[in-house]
Amino acid sequence: MLEIDLSDQIRQLRSTFGDIRAVVDVDRLVTDIDELNEQAGAGDLWDNAENAQKVTSSLSHKQAQLATINRIERSLDDLEVLVEMANEAGDEDAAAEAKSELEGIQKVLGELEIQTLLNGEYDPRAAVITIRAGAGGVDAADFAEMLLRMYLRYAEKHGFPVQVLDTSYAEEAGIKSATIEVDAPYAFGTLSVEAGTHRLVRMSPFNSAGKRQTSFAAVEVVPLMEETESIDIPENDIRVDVFRSSGPGGQSVNTTDSAVRITHLPTGTVVSCQNEKSQIQNRAAAMRVLQSRLLLIKREEENATKKELAGNITASWGDQMRSYVLAPYQMVKDLRTEHEVNNPSNVFDGDLDGFIAAGIRWRKTT
Repeated sequence: MLEIDLSDQIRQLRSTFGDIRAVVDVDRLVTDIDELNEQAGAGDLWDNAENAQKVTSSLSHKQAQLATINRIERSLDDLEVLVEMANEAGDEDAAAEAKSELEGIQKVLGELEIQTLLNGEYDPRAAVITIRAGAGGVDAADFAEMLLRMYLRYAEKHGFPVQVLDTSYAEEAGIKSATIEVDAPYAFGTLSVEAGTHRLVRMSPFNSAGKRQTSFAAVEVVPLMEETESIDIPENDIRVDVFRSSGPGGQSVNTTDSAVRITHLPTGTVVSCQNEKSQIQNRAAAMRVLQSRLLLIKREEENATKKELAGNITASWGDQMRSYVLAPYQMVKDLRTEHEVNNPSNVFDGDLDGFIAAGIRWRKTT
């Protein structure tokens, strides 16, 4: 007689689920939702569009989190009933369904567990990602463009609003740099583990001899600051240059001096924005990115001071945090977490969930 025993797995899932409920604090979550619902129902909500967007976005995120928790609880109850029915009937199809349901719950619980680890001060914020070509010439510029597409595809797969703020194209192929904004709840907490030096190894398509080429690109991730929490930047500390947008052409580029480049003189930090049509809009967007980067610099200085006082000045994030190998074999490996896959095409197409989850877990252990 067919009989399956999933009691140990279900017991472990319930234990993990209990820990997650405690961390999330479901009672507090319900209270927050009630308060946000009251704010969202106010007649003057949209008198302040920015605050209204903040309220509705937070409400949507918390409602989705509560719905997921309730769904998992129901699924665990249903799974126990399904296992019991499968064993009573000796039904192979029901047994297979129970095992499939178990795997589905494990996956959702894993994703929810990752969300509970995102409890940093700026983790709930939108993210600003900047990709820069490093050593490797044309291959590095091409690699930077591959990474840009990878993050755009990742955002698209998850339904995250994303926009390209600035792109500096290389002469022969690829890009020198690009900056994008991913405007989704916990985008910074999720994508901050992507920061670091990325390395590509492949047979260069730009080398007539077909030799293997190693190239590098740097990825910077900072939280997008809200205007009310902006760092004060004196006008005397910045230089603003305007220029014509560059690019492949078309769609109103190269027609007016609307692109803006802001240089923060004390730190040498440079930010450009050419996505918007007007100079005023581009300046406002560039200032927000500059404020976000200066915040990151400030936090890094504070962290360095703390580490020095503690006698530990080893950097948390080393060079070459991830390798993308296309020749002589196929592999993408994160050198911090040891997570690896053998399908680079999927990774470059935005399949980053495994790397991000492993990175978030790894960060909590360092």
